[in-house]
Amino acid sequence: MVRGLQFRGVTGFLLLKWLHILSAIVAVGSNATYGLWSARAGRDPAHLGFVLRGIKIIDDRLANPAYGVVLVTGLIMAFTTFSITATWILVGLGLYAVMAVVGAGVYSRTLNRQIKTLDAEGPTSAAFRALSARATAVGVFLGVLAVAVVFDMVFKPQV
Repeated sequence: MVRGLQFRGVTGFLLLKWLHILSAIVAVGSNATYGLWSARAGRDPAHLGFVLRGIKIIDDRLANPAYGVVLVTGLIMAFTTFSITATWILVGLGLYAVMAVVGAGVYSRTLNRQIKTLDAEGPTSAAFRALSARATAVGVFLGVLAVAVVFDMVFKPQV
């Protein structure tokens, strides 16, 4: 007799943790591609608008919703399994908050302005180049923060 697939020891916590990790992979992985897409499009300006709009769609419809799932699942685990006052959780939440503010307040707005400026002035304009430099710098900063959050969540440093 062939038995169905069984998962021994699977709990609600493990499923929540799996969803949390999967969402983090999707969010951070999506963000990690933006620099590569931008660099490739910079070498072929005819595709720059398509790439920037593609990054905007991925950011709005995939990466940012995944970051939302990361937050919700992380908070559920923090309140039900860990302690919300644990140093590693507070550090992770603090870094996450900075990422959210900078991502929404600076990166997303810069990307929107980049697209509008590209359409209005072209890829060689000083305004577009300045926005591109800003988007790159902010993107690198956000990438470093994302890596720091992942490090904090994996190693759970006790300060």
